[in-house]
Amino acid sequence: MNAQVKPKDYRELLIGCGNNRNKKLKTLEIPDTWQGLTTLDIDAGTGCDVVHDLNVLPLPFADDSFDEIHAYEVLEHLGQQGDYKLFFKQFSEFHRILKPDGHLLATVPMADSKWAWGDPSHTRVITPEQLIFLRQSSYDAVGSTPISDFRSIYKANFEIMLAEEDEDRLIFILKAIK
Repeated sequence: MNAQVKPKDYRELLIGCGNNRNKKLKTLEIPDTWQGLTTLDIDAGTGCDVVHDLNVLPLPFADDSFDEIHAYEVLEHLGQQGDYKLFFKQFSEFHRILKPDGHLLATVPMADSKWAWGDPSHTRVITPEQLIFLRQSSYDAVGSTPISDFRSIYKANFEIMLAEEDEDRLIFILKAIK
C-alpha cells in the first residue's frame, strides 16, 4: 500500500480539540490531512462532534474504534498530580478505544516549563519517566529496581514509539499493543 494512502475505514480522534483542528503530529506513514476525523471537547461551543468530559470514564466510544488518538496540550488538564488510579484508567481507556497497533500522539508541557503550572487549569504534569509505566515489559524490573508495580490495576500495554523534548513540550507517540 502506498505510504500516503489510508484505508477508507481509517479513523482519527482529536480530544480536547477546542477551536483548533490542526494536525500537529503524525506517524511516518500517515499524511498530514485528517482521515475519518472525530473531534471531542468538554465545550459544546467549539463545534466538536462529541461533547464529553475526559475525566468521566468510560469514554463514549466502542472498543477498537480509532487508528489514532491525538491529544495536543490536553492531558495536563485531566486528573490530579499523584492520582495514579485515574492516570492508569485514562490510559487504559485510550488503549481500549484504539485499534490494535493504533497510536496515541500527544504533546504536554514539560514539567520544568513555565507553562506546566503557569496555566491555572493545569492539574498535573506528564513526564517521560511516567511513560515507562504504560509499557508492560517495564514491570520485568520490579524487585531489582525502585519501579512501582501497578500491574494489579493496569493491564493495557503501549510501546513507546517517541518521547522527546521540544522547547517547552514533551512530544510522545505510544503504540497500542493488543
